[in-house]
Amino acid sequence: MSELTVALLRLGYLALLWLLVLAAIGVLRRDLYGTRIVQRGLPGRGRREAPRGAAATAGAAGGTGAAPEPRAEARPERRSGRSSGPSRLVVTEGPLRGTTMPLSTSSVLVGRSPSCTLVLDDDYSSSRHARIFPQDGGWWVEDLGSTNGTFVDEQRVVEPVPLPTGTPVRVGQSIIELQR
Repeated sequence: MSELTVALLRLGYLALLWLLVLAAIGVLRRDLYGTRIVQRGLPGRGRREAPRGAAATAGAAGGTGAAPEPRAEARPERRSGRSSGPSRLVVTEGPLRGTTMPLSTSSVLVGRSPSCTLVLDDDYSSSRHARIFPQDGGWWVEDLGSTNGTFVDEQRVVEPVPLPTGTPVRVGQSIIELQR
């Protein structure tokens, strides 16, 4: 081979190695800053991270500034007397304890897959573990064929069941509940 070919191969290999390093850094960054943690009484505090999982799907624009808008819309409804239904989904126990996401009219998919609405960092949950959805004026939960099951108030879910506000739902090591 000529010296020019060897030099071009070396440069190409070096560029490929740098792309691999940058891709690895991007994955690590998304893993470290992938979930928005909101603490009660301290709005705006906690980690604000890259759009992924709950923060990306809950926000209309997918950016970090889009997530608070549904909460701001829900507050005037409560003041006008419409406080009968839950307005948010909260992780009360588990690796993502404190994570809050506003509810809308669409269903919430819970699991480890990045395509889920609420992405759990939990080895005991399936990639598509459970679905929480509105129907007939209330919220329901169904297990999506998970390995370890979904439990509502210590009862295993075998078919869609109604989910009252404040009732704990165990998905792997995490416990989530609907709150007003």
